[in-house]
Amino acid sequence: MFKNLSASAIGLRNLSLQGSLDLARQTGFAGIDFGIREVAELVDAHGIEYVRDLFRQSGVRPGNWGLPVNWRSDDEWQKDVAELPRLAALGRELGCSRTSTWIPPFSDERDMATNFAWHVERFRAIAKPLADQGVRLGLEFIGPKTLRVSHRYEFVHTMDGMLEMIQAIGTGNVGLLLDCWHLYTSHGQMSDLDRLTASDIVVVHVNDAPAGIPIDEQIDSVRTLPMETGVIDLPGFMQKLVRLGYDGPVTVEPFSKSLVDLAQRDPLAAVQRTAESLNKLWKAAGLA
Repeated sequence: MFKNLSASAIGLRNLSLQGSLDLARQTGFAGIDFGIREVAELVDAHGIEYVRDLFRQSGVRPGNWGLPVNWRSDDEWQKDVAELPRLAALGRELGCSRTSTWIPPFSDERDMATNFAWHVERFRAIAKPLADQGVRLGLEFIGPKTLRVSHRYEFVHTMDGMLEMIQAIGTGNVGLLLDCWHLYTSHGQMSDLDRLTASDIVVVHVNDAPAGIPIDEQIDSVRTLPMETGVIDLPGFMQKLVRLGYDGPVTVEPFSKSLVDLAQRDPLAAVQRTAESLNKLWKAAGLA
């Protein structure tokens, strides 16, 4: 496992690849999330070795790229899928064979069975060209009940539900984007991870939860940095991943207003605070 920076997840939107690499290098992150379309533009302008050199010179590795498919749009998704072979090949050539996206836990149009079949069909079409390039796709289930209650139909929002969908997709290269926050808010248990293997997990996110709030009242957009409250057993979570042999990126996605505010004033300080939270977690989990 390695400490991975997602600049956008802490409020640094529209940061360039070079900007993310610089901040990661200065704060001790081993990897970064990045946009594969920006990489494609850089490769078109300067060649693949130029992009490889950006990573080499920073001492930071590519961790994960967001799925470049507007898969919720019936008008756009097929056009995006047509570009996947080229983009996935670029990711693989950079040594990054992980991409990911999240699945809304509700629908106002389709009931559970209809929506399940719709997602399986769509993601099978997306996953196949990724598989052809040796790229794995992580799908994130979204746990908080507060996101579902105002919608007509519930959808997949647990680890087991997402594993069922992944099995139905059936392309062999789809796994979990496993976020401890969503495991917690879906009433999952750390023991649930004992049923996984390393190949079931593509990407990992870590966060903590505000204290004093019942699970079913937790708000998805209000989280804390790892180890900030101790509500979620993050050391236990990490130790489970070690036993599974997970070797991928571990990324903080805290949706913390105070951190976002800091990022607007002092980006380096915000990244440093994020790095310190991971360092504390690594030490508590016996990984330091």
